[in-house]
Amino acid sequence: MRINYNYESVASQRNLSTSQSNYGRAIEQLSSGLRINKAADDAAGLAVSEKLKNQVRGLNQAQRNAQDGISLLQTAEGALNETHSLLGRMRELAVQSANDTLSNSDRLHIQDEVNQLLSEVDRIASSTQFNKINLLNGSASAVALHIGANKETGVNDNEIAVAIAASDTTTLAINTLGTTATITTQSGANSAISALDAAIETISTTRGKIGAYQNRLESTINSLGVATENAGAANSRIRDADVAQSVSEMVRNQILQQSTMAVLAQANQAPQMALQLLK
Repeated sequence: MRINYNYESVASQRNLSTSQSNYGRAIEQLSSGLRINKAADDAAGLAVSEKLKNQVRGLNQAQRNAQDGISLLQTAEGALNETHSLLGRMRELAVQSANDTLSNSDRLHIQDEVNQLLSEVDRIASSTQFNKINLLNGSASAVALHIGANKETGVNDNEIAVAIAASDTTTLAINTLGTTATITTQSGANSAISALDAAIETISTTRGKIGAYQNRLESTINSLGVATENAGAANSRIRDADVAQSVSEMVRNQILQQSTMAVLAQANQAPQMALQLLK
């Protein structure tokens, strides 16, 4: 027996250190719920996990972007709904004015209301905004909604271009109903009916496009939700701790520590026993 170098003691200390380290790792995994807490735990796994984590964050933001887009469209559609009502009222007044039982005075009163309605159409077109973005004055003809987790590559895979036509009286070609083409005559009223029919059709077309944009964005939100779930699940499989396995490792290394400490105590006594033989 060699007494200058106690191999059994050194080996026991090394095994004790290993089991303590493994026990600490198991405790860390259980307390954090993560299998990978630092790069040393799994360098490659950490790199993939971080990419997936950022992908999930990007997808979540893309969903919020799409929801903001729906809010923008709903704002525009609500205003156009009111414009539709105003145009319908003007057409009703034009039909009334086309009736030859009315006097010139009656038609002037009708024209006064038409003038007010025209002003309201222009006010709605100029004042309808979403987050300070004018929606119905023609400046919202190219609104880009970023609905992807990554940058736009030029093939419309991460963006939806929304175009909302202007709805002022000039664009609708009814602005002259308050000036040179009034409904104060029967012929003027008949011309106004045609102009208002065309304006109503234009607004209907714009609202139809807005509805199509909204439906697309709702589908986009659903698909983004699925992508988010899949990316989150993939990240969980890589990074999250297997609780049952971690508990098993903790118990295993706890037992190893206890048994190794008992062996270490015996190994440390061996040199003392050898010295006793020399006495």
